[in-house]
Amino acid sequence: IKEQMSWDEARAYCRENYTDLAKVFDLTDMRRLQVSAQSQTEAWIGLYNITGGANRRWHWSLPGEEYTENKTCWGAGEPNDYGGIPENCVMIEDKWADYPCTDTSQFICYNDKLILIRENKTWEEALNYCRQKHDDLVSISNPAEQGWVQERAKNASTPFVWLGLRYGCAARLWLWVTDYVVCYERWASGGRTEDCDMSAAMTTGGQHEWVSQRENETFNFICIKH
Repeated sequence: IKEQMSWDEARAYCRENYTDLAKVFDLTDMRRLQVSAQSQTEAWIGLYNITGGANRRWHWSLPGEEYTENKTCWGAGEPNDYGGIPENCVMIEDKWADYPCTDTSQFICYNDKLILIRENKTWEEALNYCRQKHDDLVSISNPAEQGWVQERAKNASTPFVWLGLRYGCAARLWLWVTDYVVCYERWASGGRTEDCDMSAAMTTGGQHEWVSQRENETFNFICIKH
């Protein structure tokens, strides 16, 4: 985003118009941000710290995302509170550098494809909601997608969240709402009941495994938008 804003202003803008300020999960994300930043010289990302000084602890602005120390992302000598001035917010240039949060800069927003809906609905109601307001109930086809979904599930207000997976009586198969058969699976031990009117939900705590639930139960759910 080309407008010049302080870190707090940039975060508020991203939260209103996108999901949040940009975050980094791995080197792929880092390279993507470097490409974005090259056209913007330097830009705020969603990394900040509250305590400052020797006790500083970095956080991502997106709720529920934990910061993992990664020296390879920081520029040489960073973070450094240059000139003894508290620098508690982070910009990306080629790599990360800490700056005073009141400085103004361009910034990079992040738009999430997964949306946790903290409303209690039956599986069918959840499916209809996602298709009307977004694209679909979420499907999971690999461990990376499982990881993304379980991060959202941690913030649910119910012990389970609905997934876009149901048991097809006629086919006698578990099928995703996309009509794909299940390749990757994360069922809890003894958690799969192959019966009509059963759909899959993810536990919101523990190992975030899948369990079958009666479709008339009501839980939070996760939509996907493409």
